[in-house]
Amino acid sequence: MDARVAAQRAIDNARLPSGSDERFAGYGVMGLPFASGHVLALRRFAASSLGPGYTSVWHRDANERWTFWQDVPPAQACPRYFGAAIAEAYQREIEVSWPGANELSVRIPGELEWDLSFTSTPITGAMNAIASLVPHPLWRNAAFLTLMEGVAGVALGAGRIGMRGSAPNRQRFIANPQRIWFVSKTRAVVRGEDLGPMGRLAQQARLADFWIPQRGILAIGRAFFDPLDTGVHLSATSQAGAR
Repeated sequence: MDARVAAQRAIDNARLPSGSDERFAGYGVMGLPFASGHVLALRRFAASSLGPGYTSVWHRDANERWTFWQDVPPAQACPRYFGAAIAEAYQREIEVSWPGANELSVRIPGELEWDLSFTSTPITGAMNAIASLVPHPLWRNAAFLTLMEGVAGVALGAGRIGMRGSAPNRQRFIANPQRIWFVSKTRAVVRGEDLGPMGRLAQQARLADFWIPQRGILAIGRAFFDPLDTGVHLSATSQAGAR
């Protein structure tokens, strides 16, 4: 199955498992590092327990300064969990399209132009086959996720993979990438700056326990976070200058 068909099915058939935690389902680019030191990531969640589905783009510049854009208010999107580690969070229109079977285009008018191509390999095929056999309860099991983090990081050549841990705003999270593709080609321009070729970073990027893979990976899956507790967790805009 090509990436475009799989992603559209993920959007059309997005369903949230039952539970009291904060839940999301859809697809995204887990992270993409550039040789210039920049990092980009995408989240396109068609289903959200917080309200409407949303799209979010993350950017870390070469000075390790994070900016998040999302098409809903920050408290309903990724800054709810990552705000303490980012400098700016903006609500913007985000355009996502699939011009080819394995080609994705992301646009934020006046801010970002990002084009990606994806490919399957024997490694991604093997990981997808294994994931398809995993019973649902294991996707929430800490011991299993710790094992999968180690196996996936080595097998994919992606450095550390964070499938569980704490987000910058102190909520615990679980990430379930259930089907993946590698990014084979990309071009990105952020605020007029061409980010150049993709490439591993000298030091792997992270947001608390969420590690950005050292190679570009598109994933279809789900994410779970602790329900917001204002006595324990930081606010969506605890550091970010939300606008």
